[in-house]
Amino acid sequence: MTAPDPKADLLRYLQDARDALLWKLEGLSEYDIRRPLTPTGTNLLGLVKHTAGVELGYFGDTFGRPFFDEDPPPWWYTRDAEPNADMWATPDESREDITGLYRRAWEHADGTIAALPLDATGRVPWWPEERRETTLHHIMVRVIADTSRHAGHADIVRELIDGSVGLTPGKDSMPPGDRAGWEAHRRRLEEAAREAGAAG
Repeated sequence: MTAPDPKADLLRYLQDARDALLWKLEGLSEYDIRRPLTPTGTNLLGLVKHTAGVELGYFGDTFGRPFFDEDPPPWWYTRDAEPNADMWATPDESREDITGLYRRAWEHADGTIAALPLDATGRVPWWPEERRETTLHHIMVRVIADTSRHAGHADIVRELIDGSVGLTPGKDSMPPGDRAGWEAHRRRLEEAAREAGAAG
């Protein structure tokens, strides 16, 4: 057994969540990656755009390494942006623009992670003044939790689009079953829910 490397462990889980989120876009049309599938507008490309902004803010601005230091930031990344501007893609924002930005955000974040110890302190500009100071360790845990949460949203949105499920390519983490088996399983759950609802 090798000596533990907490930073490497955290980075591995972060990268797993990043990869899972991007994979959910594969094989889908421009319409399907953008279409809102919940009452609050959750969509696949918007989730990627949002997580790109999360990484750029937490691993960039927080530690004095702004990503948009020389170029003006995109409209949706500014403090004056409309609510939820980072949660959807305009028609002129391409899939390649957003997924490319996300991959560049990873590189920028990974540079911060490599350069600093876990106990390095930073300041989150958009947090209340009295609790802005934090550590790289805290930020890594926070971003892992946020990215994993949104990868879970993407799992459900993708299943609603075309029935595709799974954690990552080649590792779906699903019990065995074909479409007929899953339809039977869903009917059984629906019947159980109706029975419980009638009894309640």
